[in-house]
Amino acid sequence: MALVFTPVGVVVGAASVAITVAVFHVAVAHRARVALAVAAANVATVPLFYALHTDPKFSIWVDFALRGAFLAAAVGWGSAVRAQRQLVGSLRDRAARLEAEQHLRVDQARLTERTRIAREMHDILAHRLSLLSLHAGALEIRVDTSREEIAEAAGVIRANTHEALEDLREIIGVLRAEPSASGGERPQPDLGDLPELVETARAAGTKVSYDCAVDAPAPATAGRTVYRLVQEGLTNVRKHAPHTAADVRISGAPGEGLQVLVTNPLPLTPHSGVPGAGLGLVGLRERFVLAGGRLEHGADADGRFRLAGWLPWPT
Repeated sequence: MALVFTPVGVVVGAASVAITVAVFHVAVAHRARVALAVAAANVATVPLFYALHTDPKFSIWVDFALRGAFLAAAVGWGSAVRAQRQLVGSLRDRAARLEAEQHLRVDQARLTERTRIAREMHDILAHRLSLLSLHAGALEIRVDTSREEIAEAAGVIRANTHEALEDLREIIGVLRAEPSASGGERPQPDLGDLPELVETARAAGTKVSYDCAVDAPAPATAGRTVYRLVQEGLTNVRKHAPHTAADVRISGAPGEGLQVLVTNPLPLTPHSGVPGAGLGLVGLRERFVLAGGRLEHGADADGRFRLAGWLPWPT
């Protein structure tokens, strides 16, 4: 349309408005050099306009100045609009890439947590199998064992075999990575190791209030998962609210489930002294889901951050 209006402007002076609008759209849709070329072609038609009109209203220099100013403004405005659209498009692409990268990081955190669970289950299973081998070897060596001792050892072997099968059932479907370089086969921490974890946090300068109202031995998987939740909660307190006090509450019974709650006051100002990937809670949620439980976290109405989890505890 800009090219069509160019010869029309030689005959009709009122076509300058349409030419200006067309040049603006050319500047929006194309590079500035293309819009400048079209504008220059329209300015070049000014002498032809004065050659066809014997009594123009303004002098040729005034027409040159006005038409050039309007066309220059149209090119500048259109180029600015084009640049703004390109900027918005690039920001949208960047936001889409960042969102995709965030999804990848979340998936990677879940995979990492699955790998960690598989390694822990591998260590636990190896520990139980070593106990089975120990008791079986004792029965093999001691030929003079009484019937009561044989029955007791058989009961230990049966119980450990049952627990080993339960652990093996849990590890099925969880990604198994390469074993750790240490090659250890010691049991992983559980509820019994929480007091030591709390004392370690206190020694590091974190105020911790701890209460564990669990009398019966909790399932091994639930105990390990609760330990990881408390560990993650105390780590987040040190990272994001170092001058607050953490409150750890654990309760539960067979048939009711195992509840764990870690709370701390929200800091008055954001603290970011310790860097972190921000994906610890993602992996922790994956661990709870795999164990058949649920995990909730966030600020409550009292201005405290809550990290609450529940795990099944069969009778």
